[in-house]
Amino acid sequence: MGRRIILLGPCPPPYGGVAIFTSGLFEFVRDYGVELWSEGLQKRPNLRPTNYRRLGLVPLLLTRGRRARIIDSYHFLIEYPNPVLVPIWVALKLVLRFKWIKVVHDGSLPSRFNAFGSVRRILFRLSVGSVDEFVVVNDNIGEFLRKEIGVRKTVRTVNALLPIPPVEPKPLPRELESALTRYDKVVVSTGVFIPSYGFAPVAEAVETIRRESGKNIGLVLIDGAFIRDEAYRDTVLRQRDWIIVLERVAHPQVLQIFKQSNVFVRGFRYEGYGLSRIEAIWCGLPVIAARGEESRGILLYDFEDAEALLTHLRKVLTDFNSRDIDQWAAVFQREAEENLVRWKDILKVHHKT
Repeated sequence: MGRRIILLGPCPPPYGGVAIFTSGLFEFVRDYGVELWSEGLQKRPNLRPTNYRRLGLVPLLLTRGRRARIIDSYHFLIEYPNPVLVPIWVALKLVLRFKWIKVVHDGSLPSRFNAFGSVRRILFRLSVGSVDEFVVVNDNIGEFLRKEIGVRKTVRTVNALLPIPPVEPKPLPRELESALTRYDKVVVSTGVFIPSYGFAPVAEAVETIRRESGKNIGLVLIDGAFIRDEAYRDTVLRQRDWIIVLERVAHPQVLQIFKQSNVFVRGFRYEGYGLSRIEAIWCGLPVIAARGEESRGILLYDFEDAEALLTHLRKVLTDFNSRDIDQWAAVFQREAEENLVRWKDILKVHHKT
C-alpha cells in the first residue's frame, strides 16, 4: 500500500489566495484518494476538519499521519512559526516518519525575516531543517531559501495558478446588481484593510478621476476580512459613498463581479504570485497591479508610485482594447493546465480511486 496523501491548508472562507489554491487543487485530486485537512470542513470521505490553533492536528497526525505524504500550505510552521506547534510538529515527524512537502506562498517572507526575533528565528530554523522538500510560488522565495537561509533540500518553483474548477455560480444579490449598474464605470480591487494591500491609493486615484472627468465611477473593494486596521479602513472610506465594500465573498461570485467591472487593480506590496490578477484577465478585465512575480499582460506600478497608478487608471478607463487581454487569457489558461500536471506530480497521484 502506498503512502496516504494529505493536502493541508486553509480553505474558504475567508477567500484568500492560498485558501482558493488549496480548495481548487483538492477539487482536481479528490478522486485520487487525496485527503484534505483544513478548518471549517464538514466531516465527509476524504475531508478531515481540524482546528490547528487548538492542536487539532495532533490527533489527526497520530491516527492518520504515519508515513503519509503531507503537502502543507499553512503558515504556522515556516512563515509565522508558532512556539507551541513547531516543536510538536517536528517531534511527531520524527516519530511518525511522514514526508513534509512545504509550500511557501508568502511573498513577504524574505522582507520580514530580518525582523524575526531570536525565538522566532530558532523556531524557523527548526522547521526548515525538518522539511523534506520545498515548493515555492515564485523565484524570489526560492532564492531567499537557498542563498540567505542555506537550504540544501530540493526547492521547486511551481506557480499556484490552476484552472478554475467548474462551479455553477449563484446569481449576485439583486441589490448589488442594481448598485453596479448605476455607475458609468466600475473599478474593482481585492485585499484587506491594511496599508500593504493598497486600498487607499486606489481610492485616491478613483476620486481624482471622478473629479477630473465628472463621471460617476464606482469602486468595489472585496475585503477578505482575515485582518483589519480599523483606522485605515475609516480613512479609505471616509466621505466616499461611491465605494462598495463586500466582505467574505465566495470565489465564484468574485469572478461574477469581475465580469461586471471595467478594470481590476491589485495594490498588494508583497505579492507571492498574484492569482487574482490572472483570474481578472480570464474575466476579460484589464489589470493594473503593484509589481509582483507575474507581470505579463499587466500594467505595472511601483507600490509607492501613486502617479503611475493614476496614469494607468486614466488610460484604461478611457481607452481599452480587449484583444491583448484575450491573448493573455489563452496563455495563462494553458499555463494553469501545465501547473496542474506539476502539482499532481508533487502530490504523486497517478490513479483514481
